[in-house]
Amino acid sequence: MSIISKYLSREIVKQFSMVLITVICIYLVVDFFEKSDNFVRVGLPFSRTLSFFMLNIPFIVWRIAPVGILLSVIIVFSLMNKNNEILALQSSGVSLQSLLTPIAVFGVVGSLLLFFFAEAVVPVTTLKANQIWTKEVKKQSLVTSREKNIWIRGDRKIVHIKYYQPKEKAVFGITINFFDEKFRLVRKIDAGKGLFVNGRWVLYDVLEQKLNPAMDVLESAFHPELAVNLEFLPEDLKQVVKKPSEMSFSELLNYIRKVESEGYDATQYRVDLQAKPAYAFTCVIMCLLGMGISVKQHRQQNIFFSITYGIVAAFFYWILYSFCLSLGYGDMLPPVMAAWAANIVFSCLGILILVSAE
Repeated sequence: MSIISKYLSREIVKQFSMVLITVICIYLVVDFFEKSDNFVRVGLPFSRTLSFFMLNIPFIVWRIAPVGILLSVIIVFSLMNKNNEILALQSSGVSLQSLLTPIAVFGVVGSLLLFFFAEAVVPVTTLKANQIWTKEVKKQSLVTSREKNIWIRGDRKIVHIKYYQPKEKAVFGITINFFDEKFRLVRKIDAGKGLFVNGRWVLYDVLEQKLNPAMDVLESAFHPELAVNLEFLPEDLKQVVKKPSEMSFSELLNYIRKVESEGYDATQYRVDLQAKPAYAFTCVIMCLLGMGISVKQHRQQNIFFSITYGIVAAFFYWILYSFCLSLGYGDMLPPVMAAWAANIVFSCLGILILVSAE
């Protein structure tokens, strides 16, 4: 590794660490004041409260790492530009392409590290943090889930749902068991599908069985449609179903295969699967944008102008990225295109900025 590469890598890592620590502290302070009332209300011990916020740090790092890389590259190259270091290097025969090489390597390494960090650390810590929030703070311990299956225990009632689709707020393969005071089964409902309509659940293709006390047998009846009153809402199911951010790439892929093998739609999870490597690749794009923005500025300009341009670029990237994911969730774009479209657009933009700067 050349002296220039070592210098650039060292300075970018230093600035990245400063940006990361600053943003994490700000995020935790804001999040603490927003949620402190909830922890005090339930009397959660300070150790558990501290654990909740510490467990959220890996997720914060994963989210802000690309922007942190962008800002660190902008700061380093803006300072070099302001101090005429880039001009001196160019006068010595060093081209921007030569300076770009260690930055590109840094971006690729950052993308790989971010992907493996999201695979090995983020799902575990995010799941534990969500469990603290759901069970110990929100007291929703009556709802549990394992893979696709969701079990809900209510007042003399047990509900089993095979699969919940958040996009349509629909449940599939739902079974409801009703019990009397002696915990004897008195009614059972099996339905192929259920939708949340006008504040209550409507079940379709229903097989209802009721206990006949005189004969002590369950009598069956079929209903094309049946409205039932259940204690849970779609928002409750969304909270307890394991989220893509709580699953690794391989775990999410296996989940998709299981869902699709049973005939359910897994488009949303397909988009989330493609988004995992696409989001990690953002580090490379931010390196290109950061170098182009900082080198493009005049030496007389304040460094805060470059930082502002970088934040604006990251903001528009996030808007386009989120918009494309939404199109993918709605089956308007294929999952691969939905996850990678923003990367393609901003990769081209970064290359154009660098070419014009040269």
